[in-house]
Amino acid sequence: MAAPEYDNRPGDEEEEEEEELDDSSYKTIKDAVLFAIDVSSTMLQPPPESDDKKADRDSPTSAALKCAYQLMQQRIISNPNDMMGILLFGTEQTELGDGDSTFQHCYLLADLDVPSAQDVKRLRDLVEDEEEAAELLTPAVDPPSIATVLFCANQIFTTKAPNFSSRRLFLVTDNDNPAKIKQDKDTAITRARDLYDLGCTIDLFPISRRGHGFDRSKFYDDLVYPTSPSDPDAPIAISANTKVAQSGDGISLLKQLLSSINSKASPRRALFTLPFEIAPGLRIGVKGYILIKRQEHVKSCYVWVGGEKAQIATGSTSHLADDTARVVEKGELRKAYKFGGDAITFTADELKQIRQAFGDPVIRIVGFKPLDMAPLWANTGKATFIYPSEADYIGSTRVFSALQQKLLKSKKMAVAWFIARRNAAPVITAIIPAEEKLDENGEQTMPPGLWLVPLPYADDLRQFPEQGDNLKTTDALSDTMRKVIEQLQLPKGAYDPSKYPNPDLQWFYRILQAMALEDEIPEHPDDKTIPKYKQINKRCAPFLEEFGEEFEKEYKLQTVEKRKIISSHAKKRGAAAPEDSKPPAKKRVKKEAPDDGGGVGGLTDEDMAKINDKGAVSKQTVVVLRDFLKARGRDTTGKKPEIAARVQDYLIGKGF
Repeated sequence: MAAPEYDNRPGDEEEEEEEELDDSSYKTIKDAVLFAIDVSSTMLQPPPESDDKKADRDSPTSAALKCAYQLMQQRIISNPNDMMGILLFGTEQTELGDGDSTFQHCYLLADLDVPSAQDVKRLRDLVEDEEEAAELLTPAVDPPSIATVLFCANQIFTTKAPNFSSRRLFLVTDNDNPAKIKQDKDTAITRARDLYDLGCTIDLFPISRRGHGFDRSKFYDDLVYPTSPSDPDAPIAISANTKVAQSGDGISLLKQLLSSINSKASPRRALFTLPFEIAPGLRIGVKGYILIKRQEHVKSCYVWVGGEKAQIATGSTSHLADDTARVVEKGELRKAYKFGGDAITFTADELKQIRQAFGDPVIRIVGFKPLDMAPLWANTGKATFIYPSEADYIGSTRVFSALQQKLLKSKKMAVAWFIARRNAAPVITAIIPAEEKLDENGEQTMPPGLWLVPLPYADDLRQFPEQGDNLKTTDALSDTMRKVIEQLQLPKGAYDPSKYPNPDLQWFYRILQAMALEDEIPEHPDDKTIPKYKQINKRCAPFLEEFGEEFEKEYKLQTVEKRKIISSHAKKRGAAAPEDSKPPAKKRVKKEAPDDGGGVGGLTDEDMAKINDKGAVSKQTVVVLRDFLKARGRDTTGKKPEIAARVQDYLIGKGF
């Protein structure tokens, strides 16, 4: 079962005040990635010439270096704590830093470390300068064995990133059988096992050439383990290895490599780690992720510029008493809530007991419903993606995948009791199964798993606004507008948020990158969210004009019909009155005793209930609210909020 692979940054989860958070639920994964790029004569051969604009222009080695350059550009800003290195193997030169020549024909182009501006500039110069690239990328006559490369990577990881939670080796090559004899393969398998025992993962990015397809079964099936969960016997198809990139077939090799590497991005941050109770006595472990969220500027510190030189400001908070202005210690603070006009205080322990009255954080299934019973309007909050975790319960992947497949097959959803973390309010959620999604290159864009969709409570649903003139559309207008909507459809009929980055954030990154790399400051931002007005006008203008004309005709027609109906009603009311009728005499209003029937006091119970449904009780005047309560023998003293609360209590007691 393929793991959820995306970059999930912290930021938008709602937390209650003074909430106790579990550190393990918010642990950021530090990732160390080492690119191992094959520099052989076949990898350096340029692709055949082609008139196709999408055809490759780069050799496989050059495309791999450009891919590493783009990845380094992204991570130097988005993931500043991650390490990245580039190891070239098969080069004529040998360079591992500090004069080390232990591993022949291996060149450490960028040491495994947090990328600096100098590393990015050097890699950019190598990509752009063909002479320097030709001097460095000279293939060796006798290339090193793959076992030597793996042993070199082992030493780099052990020295540079011994305590990182994620260490990965990205192996880019077009040689599907680097072992000359069987002993070479056995040695390479041993070195690969050493890497896996160290906690490292080997990701193979194979490249096929024209006339020679890459065959994993010759060598790498025994060397590179598939991306499998902790339970290899889980009843779900394991996702295939990375798709073989094709060089020189009219599709950009660089694009294929970037797609493959991005699909291998490790999850950055789990929102929570919780037990998932499927039935009484049956629990598994899951992690929750926010797959899509708004990217914003992250401020790690504040700078004070009021002095002679800029300094990083250190913040502190103090509570002062109103009367004496003395500093109030934390132990003296008490929280108070208003009930019935009085302030009731609680200690910290009492508040903790109140907040934890619903129990420990958990996801507990309480039943199952058909999938079509979850309407679109019921999704009122952020959905959370959950995925199995073997940390607390061994075998969680097996049970989780069986549940996911069963829900998909039966077209059902689960209804669950969900408490995300301590001090959080419980939520009733729908558990929706999700299938794996792949892009056009065969790479995973959405992992298989389950979605937690919070279901609304009764007070979360809003009433539709009342229609003023009750005008209705017609089939002709709907058909014309349907043509407009069809012309505005995005390619493939789906909106992909990853293709529309935050323009403000990207502009900020471009300026920051230009300053760090000493490049020219760009003048205009690249905003992909700006609509393509010319294309929209070309496609939709005729249909919009047609819709406007039809709308005007229908509006005038319905308005005239409505006026005729109103006029006929008015004539009927006028004809019903006798000609010699006298004006009615003034009647004396009899003051009736208050009752529970609701027909006195200005507004009836039904009228006030309708006002309450719209949330407009507090918008009524104090006189109206007091008259309503007085006619029903209720207390009318106090301020407006208290009077409005009594009106609502009265309506609840009457069953409205």
